[in-house]
Amino acid sequence: MLFIRGLLMMAVVVSLSACESTKDKSEDGVQVTDGMSAGPLDGTETYGAAGADGVVPGTQQDLVVNVGDRVFFGYDRYDVAPEGQRVLEMQAEWLKRYPNNNVTIKGHADERGTREYNLALGERRASAIKNYLIALGVPATRINTISYGKEQPAVMGSNEDAWAQNRRGVTEVD
Repeated sequence: MLFIRGLLMMAVVVSLSACESTKDKSEDGVQVTDGMSAGPLDGTETYGAAGADGVVPGTQQDLVVNVGDRVFFGYDRYDVAPEGQRVLEMQAEWLKRYPNNNVTIKGHADERGTREYNLALGERRASAIKNYLIALGVPATRINTISYGKEQPAVMGSNEDAWAQNRRGVTEVD
């Protein structure tokens, strides 16, 4: 009985080790995992093949996980701060890598102020992000904007922490 149990354990270990992925590099330096190429960075990627992290390249999830999809703004501000500039620089590179992707920039505000004022502020924030991406070489035709003002808070609450999270611009892949 002990011998059979040992054989079963050994079979499980062998079968699990056979499932382990191997990583190596092809001649052009593109990482290959389980025989699937991660693809070149020239926008010719094949969609649908998840990378090692389980994220499909060129998707909203890829943007969120590997680049960042949001920029935060100061109170009553719509200028892009240095932290936001770094995120937008990465977004511009990502968009250049995936030239078939278009995006919508969603402008948001915190709960303070009137509905009309916050809609206008959200639009200025979305436009500031769009203009920054255009200045970095992303064609304007690939970027849409919309303002939600204070209508779609990311965080509920009436305190500075919640307000800071709600003063944002979010890039969403169309």
